[in-house]
Amino acid sequence: LCFLIHLRTFIYPFFTRGRPFPLQLLFFGTLFCIYNGFLQGYYLIYCAEYPNDWCTDIRFTSGLLLFLLGMGINIHSDLLLRQLRKPGEVTYKIPQGGLFTYVSGANYFGEIVEWFGFAIATWSLPAFAFAFFTLCCIGPRAYHHHRYYLKTFTDYPKSRKALIPFVF
Repeated sequence: LCFLIHLRTFIYPFFTRGRPFPLQLLFFGTLFCIYNGFLQGYYLIYCAEYPNDWCTDIRFTSGLLLFLLGMGINIHSDLLLRQLRKPGEVTYKIPQGGLFTYVSGANYFGEIVEWFGFAIATWSLPAFAFAFFTLCCIGPRAYHHHRYYLKTFTDYPKSRKALIPFVF
């Protein structure tokens, strides 16, 4: 969890190209991550009780696999997005490759899968609440990105969905 927060907060912004990022958004995002990290950590350290064989439980193993799959999709999609623009460019381009072949919000889909995997692996209410929050916050962003792409680019692939491959 800490690795992903560090990746998303401190490392990823240095690789992006485009418009400046609002400081206020950074502040509130950091505040949310601190609160969420505290909530997740507190629950897992002081409240959760797992049996000795939890690491072999189907919930843990399937959740871990989902988490790793989502993280892989997220990182790969971010890499593809970063490669869209040359230095100094700020115009939007159509993302290609990876899960972008099927959805406009491949990075969002990866993040949602990631956090639902974490919720299943930990089998905790705070983790499920965060996964649901993630779905509710970035799901609509994927939908709006999809609508923007369809409106802006006449050659945008019509078969692409907004967030969930072949479904939505």
